[in-house]
Amino acid sequence: MFLCCVKIEFKFTFVYFHIRMGNTSKKLAAKCTLLTKEEQKYVAATFRAASKNSERIREEDLIKFWGPQIDPRLAQYLTNFLFGSGQQKTATCDFNRFAELYVFNVRGTVEERLAVTYNCLGKDFNEDVELPYQLLKEFCESIASTYIKIVKSSTSKRARIWIDKGFRASASYVQALGEALATTVGGDLESPHHHCNAQQLLKWLETNILLKQLSELVFVNLYGINTRSGDESPTPLPPAAPTMLPASEGLDVMPDYPAFIDLSHIVWINSHLPQKFQHKWRFLFSSHIHGESFSTMAGRIQEQGPSILIIEDTNGFIFGGFATAAWAWSPNWTGTDDSFLFTCAPRMRIYPATNYNDHYQYMNHHTKTLPNGLLMGGQLEFGGIWLPAEPFGEGNSAESCSTFRGYKRLSKEPHFRIRSIEVWGVGDKPSLEKDELLAVSERNSPLDAHKCELNFMHMIGKPVYSEDLPDPHIT
Repeated sequence: MFLCCVKIEFKFTFVYFHIRMGNTSKKLAAKCTLLTKEEQKYVAATFRAASKNSERIREEDLIKFWGPQIDPRLAQYLTNFLFGSGQQKTATCDFNRFAELYVFNVRGTVEERLAVTYNCLGKDFNEDVELPYQLLKEFCESIASTYIKIVKSSTSKRARIWIDKGFRASASYVQALGEALATTVGGDLESPHHHCNAQQLLKWLETNILLKQLSELVFVNLYGINTRSGDESPTPLPPAAPTMLPASEGLDVMPDYPAFIDLSHIVWINSHLPQKFQHKWRFLFSSHIHGESFSTMAGRIQEQGPSILIIEDTNGFIFGGFATAAWAWSPNWTGTDDSFLFTCAPRMRIYPATNYNDHYQYMNHHTKTLPNGLLMGGQLEFGGIWLPAEPFGEGNSAESCSTFRGYKRLSKEPHFRIRSIEVWGVGDKPSLEKDELLAVSERNSPLDAHKCELNFMHMIGKPVYSEDLPDPHIT
């Protein structure tokens, strides 16, 4: 009988809720989506457990029920919505108010999510009311922190592999993830923020995909939606919901993997990859495992499809880039405008392509007329990331780079020394067809190291008698 009355009681609750929210209340009420029949079952079960089978729930009982899986700050923000704040605070809330919080955050309109944000931060929604940026930043930090807590407590194989291999979730990096979520509210990543108006917040909520995904995953877990035994996602997600933590391939067989990035970093980088590559990271190279050799690194990352390069310098700065094309020896620039550079520490930032030029990635070795090394963005030997082949272990990050929008130098100093470097393939490993295999064999010719010299000999009309000798590596 209680569940049968859900929709009726829900409508009455909408009336009460939207009177409090002001002139936009009717619009919000008309667009709000009620719980589905399947959701009613899960939300009602969570409500009964938290309320101890009562028709109303108390704040202290709900906080105790959510317990260690929720950041204490987020618990306070959510109870502001459920029970009110200040003089409007009530001792209990009913089932429908409890369900509203889930509905608005998981599939609400941007206007509904804006109103909820105001209520959670102790404000009644009003276009003239500004929110302190510091309060908004702490709200984002609490969402990021709660998601990481959920991942760390997960029993899924996907999450356990990362965690068991030493990938932690330090408080400073979780805080940096929250700051990265909040900082785009003003449009300028580098300008100081003080207060945010309703229009800024509306645009921010509409465009901040990562915040929306993290919020959805947090509420799906807090409300026990689709909880199933043996679920291999890091959180009990519906089949079509996004998964922020990718599966790892090749990591489980490494006995002593020296992790230097954080779970927060993985979530941050992965969320900005094209969606078709977000489901899997394939371990390709680590300087700690495979040695400090440019040739070794290049050999392990070639023909592996799109990849992520991650570097930690000796000052503790962590940065890198997403390369859309498979790495290969070439005198030419390759890659597409899906490429980007990023920083993970001390701050998390993404620098997407400007389309000003196509200098996305370059790798060459053993040539006399062109630079030898790996480069992402900018100009030869002077770009966003430049790793010379010799000496391996050093690099440069330029002060400016026209290839990527909003770019700031990635390392602390223009010239840096590498403490750790690793490369991950993303998505499924590409399969090589017969013609592609032949092309790879040709690229592996011993004459490749002298291609520029050979081209010069052809240009001046000099014969190259050794060019027709068979490649000893081809049988």
